[in-house]
Amino acid sequence: MSEVLLDVRDMAVQFGGVRAVDGLTFRVHEGEVLSVIGPNGAGKTSAFNCITGFYKPSGGTVTFGGARITGRRPAVIAASGIARTFQNLRLFGDLTVLDNVRAGMHVRIRQNFLDAMLHTPRYRRGEDAATAEAHRWLDFVGLVHDRTSPIRNLPYGEQRRVEIARALAREPRMLLLDEPAAGLNHGEKAQLLALMRRIAGLGIAVVLIEHDMGLVMEVSERIVVLSHGKEIADGTPAAIRSDPAVIEAYLGAEDEEAHAEAERIAAEAGPGGTTEVES
Repeated sequence: MSEVLLDVRDMAVQFGGVRAVDGLTFRVHEGEVLSVIGPNGAGKTSAFNCITGFYKPSGGTVTFGGARITGRRPAVIAASGIARTFQNLRLFGDLTVLDNVRAGMHVRIRQNFLDAMLHTPRYRRGEDAATAEAHRWLDFVGLVHDRTSPIRNLPYGEQRRVEIARALAREPRMLLLDEPAAGLNHGEKAQLLALMRRIAGLGIAVVLIEHDMGLVMEVSERIVVLSHGKEIADGTPAAIRSDPAVIEAYLGAEDEEAHAEAERIAAEAGPGGTTEVES
């Protein structure tokens, strides 16, 4: 087993009287592809927001690369090597495809205000390097469209690729993807699956929230399942597929007919499947 990269211990998130995350504990290893799944309201995005600093946990700890990052600012956490995408695209519609990716590198480009104002040699070298690297990441995600046109001109599925390229341009050690397959067609989902495998092949850990069970079962090395803010299962796709607690969480019933239906869904979501489970 590779080195532990992310270590979440007893994470809790509370909004008033609502406990969105309740004692969540899991680990992510270097280069691992891990999915976090669960019905709507299970606490998946809240957990992501705590890891990336958008929420401050009300309890527990988050350690990344051996350093405690609990409650630190998003910019500090991003600089430590964590990048993410969001359920809803957060691209700059008026910027070009290329400039959207270049925008993800601002934390790495060593320039100051004076360099930018005077267009010093250091500024020009930095801009040239950023442009070359942006092209490299766009090549990596397989974008073939015009990169000098506004991002809003691209189809939705291609915009998703640009968002991932921008996240990768930060040179993260771990990439968090929040429902990356949402709105994609069958062919685009297959391309996304291949892309996630290529990212993991670089040694970057990939952690995703996803509703498409076919994609989850095929790409994940391990799956963490949440229900009502609590972790109810953590294991391989084969183990999760037949876990009674997971079946009950998704269907909300214990009768034999419901369990048979859940097993049918899980079987259809095996390798090559694209069945989606509503949550």
